[in-house]
Amino acid sequence: MLGNSRIRTDLALEATESFAEKDTELRGVEIHEDYNEEKDIRTTIVKITTENGAKAMGRPQGNYITIEAPDLSASDEDYHREISEEIAKHLHRLIDLDRETSVLVVGLGNQGITADSLGPLVIDNLRMTRHIIREYGLKSSGKEILHQVSGIIPGVMAQTGMETSEIIQGVTAETKPDVVIAVDALAARSVRRLNRTVQITDTGIHPGSGVGNHRNGLTEENLQVKVIGIGVPTVVDAATIVHDSMAHLLDTLEEQEQKEFLEEMISPNLYSMFVTPKDVDETVKYLSFTISEGLNLAFS
Repeated sequence: MLGNSRIRTDLALEATESFAEKDTELRGVEIHEDYNEEKDIRTTIVKITTENGAKAMGRPQGNYITIEAPDLSASDEDYHREISEEIAKHLHRLIDLDRETSVLVVGLGNQGITADSLGPLVIDNLRMTRHIIREYGLKSSGKEILHQVSGIIPGVMAQTGMETSEIIQGVTAETKPDVVIAVDALAARSVRRLNRTVQITDTGIHPGSGVGNHRNGLTEENLQVKVIGIGVPTVVDAATIVHDSMAHLLDTLEEQEQKEFLEEMISPNLYSMFVTPKDVDETVKYLSFTISEGLNLAFS
């Protein structure tokens, strides 16, 4: 339908669902789902294995891990701890942490805009160790392995006059990390996934792509180092809300009638508007602690 084709999402899982709705076979894409009933956590791994699969999905080849946790937006410390442990577990699978590793964490987004402040807030809560190791050596920690963790908040182009990728390319060239982890707020297709979903991918990240603000990506190709992307959807396309509220009516119409109806009912202006929950201030703080704790667990 017209509405679905224009509504944006950063989540690979939602892209696969759009194919399922159309009953279209998706070749070159593997999907594995696991549900922990006790913890009420659903984990879906979407693996794009071929160029045709990447073209169909509109995303690079690689792994996309989606953790869906209905209570993630609530202030339940025990539940958030479980999500942090889940994040750490998947990071261990994507990064070889059996040897000392240098990690640069990039907090993407604008700290002055609440729904876009997830990345910077994660950096604020991260345990930095690179400077300690460089100053005092590994023996100062009393551990056999201590990963070198550093972080940066590059801001946005309106603040710096520079592309984020330009800043990070300079930092990686100077500090030479083994892996870059980019944390960013995402856009979702489904309202129920707002602030309740974490996506982890080994394909890097493209800042602003979910809201149509395309910037140069932070990828292995651009940075010459492995890049992991971590994100949480904090906004949803306004047109999605209108579309979903009319879902029952649309089901009674033929495909051509649906297109004509959506063209009349959904104003083009809605596709440039994004909505976030009213409690986003408090929720983003919870989420930032959860992600930073997941990173701290992975690298401690």
